[in-house]
Amino acid sequence: MSKVLFIFGTRPEAIKMAPLVIEFKKKSDLFITEVCVTAQHREMLDQVINFFHIKPDYDLNLMKPRQNLFDVTANGIKGIEGVVNSSKPDLIFVQGDTTTVLIGALAGYYNKIKVAHLEAGLRSGNKLSPFPEEMNRILTGHLSDYHFAPTNKAKENLFNEGIKENVWVVGNTVIDAMLLALEIIKDRNIEGNIIKFYNEIISGFDNLISDSNNKRIILVTGHRRESFGKPFENICFALKDVVEKYEDVEIIYPVHLNPNVREPVNRILNNQKRIHLIEPLDYSSLIWLLNRSFLVLTDSGGIQEEAPSLAKPVLVMRDVTERIEGIESGTAILVGTDRKRIFNAADRLLSDEDEYRRMAKAVNPYGNGDTSKKIVNILAQHNVN
Repeated sequence: MSKVLFIFGTRPEAIKMAPLVIEFKKKSDLFITEVCVTAQHREMLDQVINFFHIKPDYDLNLMKPRQNLFDVTANGIKGIEGVVNSSKPDLIFVQGDTTTVLIGALAGYYNKIKVAHLEAGLRSGNKLSPFPEEMNRILTGHLSDYHFAPTNKAKENLFNEGIKENVWVVGNTVIDAMLLALEIIKDRNIEGNIIKFYNEIISGFDNLISDSNNKRIILVTGHRRESFGKPFENICFALKDVVEKYEDVEIIYPVHLNPNVREPVNRILNNQKRIHLIEPLDYSSLIWLLNRSFLVLTDSGGIQEEAPSLAKPVLVMRDVTERIEGIESGTAILVGTDRKRIFNAADRLLSDEDEYRRMAKAVNPYGNGDTSKKIVNILAQHNVN
């Protein structure tokens, strides 16, 4: 049997790794599956692994107050060194583009252990946007031995960089995770608890989502470093413009914990009628709300991929995106952080039923929920020892 070590450290990584870990554990006759979390982000990571019932075999607990990229990189790679020496895996699995991904791939390379990169080949073409994620994924791509690309475009990006062996287009496990989460919510009958939770933080929430109310919910998320400062102020003013024009719109904005996000958001939008600023949501509550929303405004990569599977149009509040497939397929529109562009795009979707229907019905380029099975089947046919 081959031993596979999954290394991840943030909530987005955990979401996309969870269905793959679960699928590998089903194949216990072929693989020994172990999990190492760096806890680059602590609380938000724990919410996801607890929801999916994943118990880490190793926990580096890296998160410290006011940590920077130097801290996470230096402390993380030393911690992973110890884990690799103890685990002695045949394959290290990393996902995406965080600092944890880069140091996990480096640890594999330094120990001559094969590395598999989930969500390989995404490129924005700008090494400073997103920062540091663009360089993290480029470097990880050249350190990895197996490349699981979500789309043909991602595969082309790898080919253009000379990475042509062991590259497979498999879709994105974020869709697997979302569909699994919706089933868990239904099977555990926890929807009532989620609605109760929202009622506690948003007055009259159960009335807001009533079918007879005809309210339209816009879900907003934002956290990118490149938007700190004036760009975030522009986003906030655009949101004010939307609710001032549309009285049937309610905006729900889970505000990221970073003070560079919270300061402008609270200064501009606090006490604004029909804009609800709430604390960051656990994964199940966010997915449930996404499913109930009319429209999504985000700079999150994961939500750009998830929302189209639920027929929710997405406005991407970034100047560039490495997820260009969503733009090209029509499931998303790149609006940047310009106040007028954000408002005009939202205004059109709120007022033009045909345009809304066109986006809602566009085919999601990121797959249909069978990515994890594809990956396990591929690696079962390859000798990773």
